[in-house]
Amino acid sequence: MGADVARAIRGLPILSGSASQAKHGEMITVGGSSHTHATTPVEGPDSFARRAQDAVIASGRKLSKEEQAKRDKNGLDLWDEIEARSRANEYPKGTDVFLQKFHGLFYVAPAQDSYMCRLRIPGGQIRSWQARGLAELADRSAAGHVDVTTRANLQIREIPANQAMEILYGLRELEIVSLGSGSDNIRNCTASCLSGIDATELIETLPLAKRMHHCILNHREMYGLPRKFNIAFDGGGKISALDDTNDIGFHAVRIHQDNATSAFPAGVYFQLTLGGITGHKDFARYTGVLLRPDECIEVAAAIVRVFVRTGDRTDRKKARLKYVLDELGFDQFIGHVESQLGRELGRMDADFLDVTGGEDRTAHVGFHPQRQEGLHYLGVVLPVGRITSSQLRTLAEIADRYGCGELRLTVWQNVILPGIQESNIPAVQEAILAAGLNYQANAFQAGLIACTGSAGCKFAASDTKRNAMEIASLLESRFELDQPINIHLTGCHHSCAQHYIGDIGLLACKVENGDDMVDGYHVHLGGGWGTNQAIARLIFESIAMNEIPDLLSAIIGGYLQRREPGESFTSFAARHTVEQLRQISLTPTS
Repeated sequence: MGADVARAIRGLPILSGSASQAKHGEMITVGGSSHTHATTPVEGPDSFARRAQDAVIASGRKLSKEEQAKRDKNGLDLWDEIEARSRANEYPKGTDVFLQKFHGLFYVAPAQDSYMCRLRIPGGQIRSWQARGLAELADRSAAGHVDVTTRANLQIREIPANQAMEILYGLRELEIVSLGSGSDNIRNCTASCLSGIDATELIETLPLAKRMHHCILNHREMYGLPRKFNIAFDGGGKISALDDTNDIGFHAVRIHQDNATSAFPAGVYFQLTLGGITGHKDFARYTGVLLRPDECIEVAAAIVRVFVRTGDRTDRKKARLKYVLDELGFDQFIGHVESQLGRELGRMDADFLDVTGGEDRTAHVGFHPQRQEGLHYLGVVLPVGRITSSQLRTLAEIADRYGCGELRLTVWQNVILPGIQESNIPAVQEAILAAGLNYQANAFQAGLIACTGSAGCKFAASDTKRNAMEIASLLESRFELDQPINIHLTGCHHSCAQHYIGDIGLLACKVENGDDMVDGYHVHLGGGWGTNQAIARLIFESIAMNEIPDLLSAIIGGYLQRREPGESFTSFAARHTVEQLRQISLTPTS
């Protein structure tokens, strides 16, 4: 303001007055003289999305309901409204339900008359003191438990209306944020959960996920996208970060000396992949662009800004990045990204890259040696991702006493405790079992993935978490496997549990049972990821939940009886037709 006064007295244009005055060319009187602001609105970070909306309106098309809500009121600016509602013990109404998700608060009625709060845990790493704080917060202001998500993240559930601000303040005091964790924003940035401790990885990715996290938080134009957006970094180690299911995937590769060029000397780089959205049956595909690690954040930000401009703001079903790529093609889209950056990106044919394929599907469960001599990490089984506050405190205590004071969340809905001395393994085993948890790679519970389901989400058609535990319990009583079979249960078409990449994928539906509608599932078989990418095929439709355990028993029994030596379930399913799989599932096994 002082600078504006000085410029006005000298008869110079005022540059930084209020946005509304600048927009309308209002007069300001300083020292008895009147001066007019420039009539051109100042370009701010919110203008990225605003211009995209303006273009839709100018073309005669209509913004979607959600886009109009964002145009009328920026979801980032609701803090005072949320606080007022919390004091009044009220939940939001109308489009404020959608906009409040910008702060991570989801009003989940009619499933529950409460909030769910989704956090941001970049790379899935939390400190033990933060875990203890979250346990206290969940006890004080929620239901006394937290859920690990398929984005290596946490959700706090069953939050009363009058506790909303207690949650938001409490998170900030724990140095955890929820801003932009819902609605049309970039979700939790994921990384390889063994970053820095995996002897097989090519590069650490946790630092990159954290840098991307802070880039998002500190650039306002990276909010209010056409639809939600996912970013993942995979360092090429034993546990996949599922980067091929993300809108942007960075997958570490190596160029050996015999394939090196002046543009790409021998070393580790990241393949840039785009367009992953397995709920729409698409994996991210390599763009041909190869990046140095120090380029990744800048390029990701440019991609997001191009998506802000080009994404569909009229049809929510076609608003993800995949559909921009379908329309423009990868080359043209990358051209837009290069224009945004102001430079060309380097390209390298995939044939000249060494892509590691050493993934271990059991590495996220049990004790395993680390890169650091004498140290081990422990993968703790959390069936369907739920953990009580008491159990979370126990894990924090174990991390402090026997580990390195940190916990790693994984995209497989479990927790890893790193830094355990070999001599302390028996004590840790005892403590885990005493807490009612498990560390053994039980083939069904360890590979069980489930979304919130109808118990906590209005979109879900079935109670997926409860059903998942029922299924696992029965299968464990009937089979002992020598290799994992992943079972993914998702409650609706949003595919939060990524049913299309599971060995067995169950998509919830309602099934007629006389005059009633009961929980049921569509059954898909043969999904995979990474080097075994596959979209599971629909084998059975609309099967009532009470029939699912026996049907899955028949499927698994048929696989065990007919597989080739050492054959995985995904490979077994791939070499059979849909009709053959149906017949195998319906044929009694000895």
